[in-house]
Amino acid sequence: METAFLDRSDGVCRHFDEQTHLCTIYDERPLVCRVEDYYQANLSSLVSWSVFVDLNVEICNELQRLAKLNSE
Repeated sequence: METAFLDRSDGVCRHFDEQTHLCTIYDERPLVCRVEDYYQANLSSLVSWSVFVDLNVEICNELQRLAKLNSE
């Protein structure tokens, strides 16, 4: 997986600050974390920006729904 090197082994990025809820390496974050740059470099020839955004919103909504179910 492309983001495995960022995982602190619980599904949360190792650069996520739990207290501030911010990325501790924001200005130097890898390409995979820079959504528009990643899209341009890897996906723009495969899918339109609007479809890419719609898919990401759908996935985020599903992940939030699943997280809520798991916490009940």
